[in-house]
Amino acid sequence: MYYAGIDLSGPSNHADTAVIIFEDRKHALIFKEKVTPASDGDIIDTLSRLASEQQVVVGIDAPLSYEDGGGDRMRDRSLRQFLMEKGGRSSSIMTPTMTRMVYLTMRGIRLSRELSHLGTPYDIQVVEVHPGAAILTRAGEADHFLSYKKDRSTRREVLDWLRDQMNMLHIPEESLDHVHTLDACAAALAAWSWNDSELASTWIYQAEPPLHPYDFCC
Repeated sequence: MYYAGIDLSGPSNHADTAVIIFEDRKHALIFKEKVTPASDGDIIDTLSRLASEQQVVVGIDAPLSYEDGGGDRMRDRSLRQFLMEKGGRSSSIMTPTMTRMVYLTMRGIRLSRELSHLGTPYDIQVVEVHPGAAILTRAGEADHFLSYKKDRSTRREVLDWLRDQMNMLHIPEESLDHVHTLDACAAALAAWSWNDSELASTWIYQAEPPLHPYDFCC
């Protein structure tokens, strides 16, 4: 089985979009490949190729739905409260229809539906994830790890933690250079925990179809 983490940016920002693929091997994820920059076509081509071989579970860091009428979804409020209780920052949970956020939401909705409707022989499952929350709620050092997006030395510690504590092996060293690549790794971690019965998401909000068709987890 493959796990893909996608740190998505807006539709015109392929440079800051990163896809990291891992292969599940005996309770560890082994780095397989990286795609960045990545257009929608690049993502679909890569995942459909892998999904023709075996199942792919995709964790997408982007809102995959929005609230009718605008504003927060119930799942956004729930995760924001959870993060605050864990010492995280509520500002990391942004409303899907915010002025700039809406472009990311639009891309997330389109990409997730295209992946979900590829059909036979492609076997793809999609889940919405929050990479920062996936790190902060597992590391036990929330205050310290909060700066990883801006501080390279903290990213070094996060990378070592992913390798040594989370069994995500052979992640390239250059992942330290771009926070989007590290976030894509954390997105894959959240997807792995969501799908593997021996692991567990630290937080999950169940899908509410048809308007909110995907689980949201970290």
